[in-house]
Amino acid sequence: MTKDGTQNAKDLTHLLSPEAKSRQNSPLKDAFKYYKLPNMTFLGGGLPLSDYFPFNRVSADIPTPSFPNGIGAPLTEESKTTIEVFKKADQNKPNEIELARSLQYGYTEGQPELTAFLKEHTEMIHKIPYKDWDLVASVGNTESWDSTLRTFCARGDSILVEEYSFSSALETANGQGINTVPVPMDDYGIIPSGLETLLSNWIGNKPKLLYTISTGQNPTGSSLSAERRKQIYEIACKYDFIIIEDEPYYFLQMETYTKDKKAREGKTVHEHKEFIKALVPSFISLDTEGRVIRLDSFSKVLAPGLRLGWIVGQEKLLERYVRLHEVSIQCPSGLTQSMTNALLQSWGQKGYLDWLIGLRAEYTHKRDVAIDALEEYCPKEVTSYVPPVAGMFFTVNIDASKHPKFHELGEDPLKIESLLYEQSIKQGTLMIPGSWFKSQGQSTPPQRNLPQNPAAKTHIFFRGTYAAVPLDQLVFGLQKFGKAVKIEFGLD
Repeated sequence: MTKDGTQNAKDLTHLLSPEAKSRQNSPLKDAFKYYKLPNMTFLGGGLPLSDYFPFNRVSADIPTPSFPNGIGAPLTEESKTTIEVFKKADQNKPNEIELARSLQYGYTEGQPELTAFLKEHTEMIHKIPYKDWDLVASVGNTESWDSTLRTFCARGDSILVEEYSFSSALETANGQGINTVPVPMDDYGIIPSGLETLLSNWIGNKPKLLYTISTGQNPTGSSLSAERRKQIYEIACKYDFIIIEDEPYYFLQMETYTKDKKAREGKTVHEHKEFIKALVPSFISLDTEGRVIRLDSFSKVLAPGLRLGWIVGQEKLLERYVRLHEVSIQCPSGLTQSMTNALLQSWGQKGYLDWLIGLRAEYTHKRDVAIDALEEYCPKEVTSYVPPVAGMFFTVNIDASKHPKFHELGEDPLKIESLLYEQSIKQGTLMIPGSWFKSQGQSTPPQRNLPQNPAAKTHIFFRGTYAAVPLDQLVFGLQKFGKAVKIEFGLD
């Protein structure tokens, strides 16, 4: 415990990879602490003179909180704010990042003004229960995940992943020679008892990491409840592994779906305290030992092309990320940091929460339209669904055993999946087969006597999104998918 009674994180540096442990501080980077000090002539770095940067000013029109016309509405003179960032510091407003600095080398951890805003935001939302936590900037969660694997794993190591997971995340591990071990899931995410069984029967070195997209999971759309998160965290403490919570969809949480359209009215959250209270507790908000690494991103709440995210965790572990970033990404894009920071400083914490609340309302409506269409167009004889409570995705579960050719095709649900995929393309809509997201790894050495999910032998699912198209196209697309199911299963 610290003097003020706040607990420090547990020392988990034994879980670092040999690569991470071997990284040394860069003497060149250490020298940058003298950059721009008064009376210091800095001749030690290969820094081009900012006079030669061809960007003197960048500006953008952004919506003004509290977004009275709704987010996504066309900007008018009354509803817009113009943000400007200049090359020279004295031309800028307080807490803005001048271009002469952001376009230069330096600040691997992220520009101080931006990271200070994110730390305040993190404290407001998550209230991390130990003292020595920090965050560092990243180039979005894809890079954060790649750096995480390099920081903790070596070729031949095993990690735990959800039974169905983001295919690019699985391939990142595969490319580094890391074995991915599936953890059983149901419609509500990881099954804690299945995780416990997996680990209690493990032979050999235990995995160091559990990778989970715990809110609005990609691809299933499932979200872990607060109770399941607590159970999973307790298992992590028991078996001494780190939880990697990949949370780009965390703020796309919604009200529970209801078929009663009148009951949906008036449920929109407006108050900041109410919005924050309604969020499911994150893993890092439960983390008393410092064994959660949180991957956050602006990709789903501002724009994917910003390529800007941040990694939250205990200081000792994040320091190793910084050493890796110094020789890989260097730092996120300077233009991105300057402009994103200018937007956030213009909005302030309250305005940013207003934006997130607006997103919640938009995605809730899109989810409702999608599930209404599933209810209307997908045949209940062979399909089912669990309405998501977060994220951008929904899944349609299909009982392949009811297909007329199931026995003829060797009772192979993947062949039914292929037929349905081709039929849906023929009808003019694209849904992604669930098998594309299947975690294929197995532990080395194998576990003993693990239970199997009997439904997996006959059930398939397709993933869709309500985020990518206008609402009329969303409904029409699901109507065409429903028709494809009816044709394939002889229900048309």
